[in-house]
Amino acid sequence: MAEGTTQGMAAALGPLLQGLFDQPVAARTLLDRIPLPLALVSAERRVMFLNQAACALTAMSPERAQNLPCRYVFRCSLCTGGCPLDVVDKSPTAAVAPVAREADIVNADRARIPVRVTCGALTAPDGSRVGYFETLEDLRLFRPAEARPEWPQGFGDMLGHSPEMERVFRLLPGIAQTDSSVLVTGETGTGKDLLAEALHNASTRAKGPFVKVNCGALPESLLESELFGHQKGAFTGASENKPGRFRLAHNGTLFLTEVGDLPLPLQVKLLTFLDDKIIHPLGSTRGVHVDVRIMAATHRDLRRMVREGRFREDLLYRLNVVRFHLPPLRERGDDIALFLAHYLKVYAGMFGKRLTGVSPAAERVLLRHAYPGNVRELRNIVEYCVNVCQETHVDLPHLPRYLLEESGEPDAAEGGGVATVGQRVGTGAQAPRGGGVAGADSGAAGAGLSGRSRHPGHPVQGGPPGSSGSLGSPDQGVPFAGVPQGDATWAEAERRLIMEALVQARGRRGEAAMALGWARTTLWRKMRQYGLDQ
Repeated sequence: MAEGTTQGMAAALGPLLQGLFDQPVAARTLLDRIPLPLALVSAERRVMFLNQAACALTAMSPERAQNLPCRYVFRCSLCTGGCPLDVVDKSPTAAVAPVAREADIVNADRARIPVRVTCGALTAPDGSRVGYFETLEDLRLFRPAEARPEWPQGFGDMLGHSPEMERVFRLLPGIAQTDSSVLVTGETGTGKDLLAEALHNASTRAKGPFVKVNCGALPESLLESELFGHQKGAFTGASENKPGRFRLAHNGTLFLTEVGDLPLPLQVKLLTFLDDKIIHPLGSTRGVHVDVRIMAATHRDLRRMVREGRFREDLLYRLNVVRFHLPPLRERGDDIALFLAHYLKVYAGMFGKRLTGVSPAAERVLLRHAYPGNVRELRNIVEYCVNVCQETHVDLPHLPRYLLEESGEPDAAEGGGVATVGQRVGTGAQAPRGGGVAGADSGAAGAGLSGRSRHPGHPVQGGPPGSSGSLGSPDQGVPFAGVPQGDATWAEAERRLIMEALVQARGRRGEAAMALGWARTTLWRKMRQYGLDQ
C-alpha cells in the first residue's frame, strides 16, 4: 500500500463486501466501526492501517503511524522476544489459527497499557500470505483497579519509551534493592553513568556516597593510589595519608567507568576486594574492610579483551553478576524525537529563548541523523541550535553544517512551516527532571588542530568570515589564521589540516572526519579534491 493521507488509505482499502447488500460496504467504514483496536500490517511488519479504536489506544494518528514498523507504533514488551507474528511466520500454511499473547504496550503519551494481542495472517485470493492483522484488547477494562500493574515510565533522570529501554526500566527497581555487582555496557554517550547513579539513588545506599572513578583517565602509578589510598611515606611525595576512593565510598557505591582500561595488576586487586571486601592501601601492612557496592561500565567488548589476554576472565564473571546493555540511540525508535523535544525545552529555558518548535525541514534532518555519539551528541546539537537561533523556531540555517552536508539539505532552504515542540518533535509528555544523558562533551578531541571544535555536535570553529563554522571553500584563497600572509592560502591550510587529522586517526577516515567536524562524505570529497585519496 502506498504512503498517503487518511483518504488515500481509505481509497486503497476499497469495497470489502459485495453481493450481501444493495451497495458494497466500504472497508474503512466497517473497520472503523469495530470497537476493538485493529491494525493491518504489511509482510515487512509496517503498519498500513489503524482503525479509530487503535488510534485512541496508541494515542497516534493514522498519518503518523502509517508505514512505521509496528514495534515503533505499539512499543510492545513482546517486540524484544516472543512476538506472535514470529509464530504466524513459522506456520507452513497461511491458514494457521490466530495467535494470542498477553503483553504491555506503551502508547505515544508514554502510558503503559496491559493488552491481549491477537495476530493472524492476511491472505490473497490464491491463499498466499500478504500481511497480518493485529487486534489489541485493553485488559484494564477487565481487571479491577487494584490489580492493574504499575510500571515505571522512566527511571531516575533517564528518558525513553522504546521497547528496549522499557525493558531496562522494568528491571531497574528490583536490581536497585540488592548489593550485587552491576556491569553496564553500551556505546559512548548512551547514558551508562546516568543509569549507575539512578540505581544508587533508588537503592538502600542512597544516603551513602556515590563515588565515580574513570579508570582510563589516570596512569597506572596514580590510579592505584587513587583507588586504594596510601600511607604517609609509601612512596616519594606521599607526605600524608590518603584514604582512596574505596574508603570514600564506604556505605555507598563505587562506580568504575571505563573499567576496560583498568591495568591488569589493578584488576587483580579489584578481584581480591570483590572476594573478601578488604582493601590494602599502598604502604600499609593491614587490610581495611570496606562496605561498598561495585558498579562498572565500559564501551569495550570485554569478552574479546579476555580472549586477547587484556582483561581477566574471573574479574569479568565477578562484575557481570547483573548486566545492563544500553542500546545506541539509532536503535531506539522515536526516542530521538522525545530527546529533541526535551532538550529544546531545557535549553530554551536555560538561555531565555522563546522557541516554539522546529521546522519540518530541520526536523527531517534531525530525525534522520544516525547519532554516532548517541544522546550526548544529540544534546550537544540541540544546545548549539538553541545558542545560534534568534527566531521563534529552529530551522535549517541553525543546524550544524555537517548535518546539512550529510543529509544533502541546502542550508538556506525554507523550513516550510513550524511544528510546535512536542507536536512533531517528541510527544509533548512531561519528561523527568534532567532526562537523557548528562556528562562531558563527546567526540574525538581534535588535538593539534588549531581552533577546531572538540564537539562532533557542533560545526568546526575558526573558519573564515561567512563560513558558518565550516572550513570554507578552497577557492576562496583566504589566508589561514596563524599562517603568515602569502605563506599559505586557506586551501593549503585546509589540506594540511586534513593530513594532520588522518595522521592522528592513523588513517581511519571516520575518526578524522569526526575530529574535523565533518561528515565522512565531506572528508572523502575534499581528499579527492586535494589528491589525498591515494
